[in-house]
Amino acid sequence: MGIRITVRAKPGASRNRVGGSYGPDEALVVAVTARAVDGKANDAVVRAVAEALGCRNADVQLVSGHTARTKVLDVVVSADEEARVRERFGALLAE
Repeated sequence: MGIRITVRAKPGASRNRVGGSYGPDEALVVAVTARAVDGKANDAVVRAVAEALGCRNADVQLVSGHTARTKVLDVVVSADEEARVRERFGALLAE
């Protein structure tokens, strides 16, 4: 099973933070300290989202938006974990 989520990356932040929504599509805001150089911010976004959702880094994959601030991620979860991850995602959007 998988969940597709949209995130709005904020590279070069003073600290890593996942929470809040951006824009009419309600993209999850992900601030990371890594700069947008050589894919470092993309890697940091994947790690931050995985940690916030309680998943392994390998379960979160960047699908599109490699060079954009708005990115689409696939989160691979088991059927048993899907409801928990969706609930956590909703809570993060509401922060």
